Amino acid sequence: MTFGYEGTLFILAFDHRGSLQEKLFGIEGVPGPRDAERIVDAKRLIFEGMERALDAGIDASTAGVLVDEQFGSQVARDAKQAGMILAMPAEKSGQDEFDLEYGSAFAAHIESFDPTFAKVLVRYNPEGDGAMNGRQAARLKGLSEWLHRTDRRLLFELLVPAEPHQLERFDGDAGRYDAELRPDLMRLAIAELQETGVEPDIWKIEGIDDPAMCAAIAEQCRVGGREGVGCVVLGRGADDAAVDAWLRAARDVPGYQGFAIGRSIWWKPLEAYIAGEMPRDEASKQVANNYRRFVAVYEDR
Repeated sequence: MTFGYEGTLFILAFDHRGSLQEKLFGIEGVPGPRDAERIVDAKRLIFEGMERALDAGIDASTAGVLVDEQFGSQVARDAKQAGMILAMPAEKSGQDEFDLEYGSAFAAHIESFDPTFAKVLVRYNPEGDGAMNGRQAARLKGLSEWLHRTDRRLLFELLVPAEPHQLERFDGDAGRYDAELRPDLMRLAIAELQETGVEPDIWKIEGIDDPAMCAAIAEQCRVGGREGVGCVVLGRGADDAAVDAWLRAARDVPGYQGFAIGRSIWWKPLEAYIAGEMPRDEASKQVANNYRRFVAVYEDR
């Protein structure tokens, strides 16, 4: 199977589970039925924003949603029914070490929804815990091989959190770590994962301000005959100015194919809706407008 994906991807990401439950709703532990319904409703509101964006003229062939089975199963089915690009997470939420949400039953869950992409979020620092990195790589290789054996695609969200000794090099300044060291570590992490047999079709990449570094990342993603493999920019929940800078740095780089942005699009309107400070219709309209604005930035319009 040839790795990669052809076409532009503008993905609205709202597969958040633990972070959404705890930080937005203040729910700890396993949510009860009523609390779960509130979270399901929040996912539906975000999806309504995507539907508005499509009604306003967003190209349906580029529009995608990344949503989870736990709270967004019906949204996932509705998105697929509507012909949208669908991505769904395969990882357990909120874990430092990657593991599959449904363990050995992962295949049945993916087959049930048949998404365009199975997505994984992985924290992997090449200078971090080598044993943990090895365990993660082994699990990821198994998933990657199964996906491609069954003609499915992998969307890989790579996070490279700073190790304490790395932050010390920058006197604890996380911003300097992000700008001066993280891009090189990302490239090394990609190379290590490729070497172990992990083969994403799309890499979801933390924001980089420097187009030359974006190019280096994209080249690593495509090394060794992986010409069809691409990258998309993730939002990290950052403000508009930061995300705009990352999109502008990446948009003209060969190998970059769009974005997968979440909280930067929907957190504020959803927060206002939950607090009773904004009507549902206005909240979904803001989600749509925020999504469309990032599409315009990426397309330089």
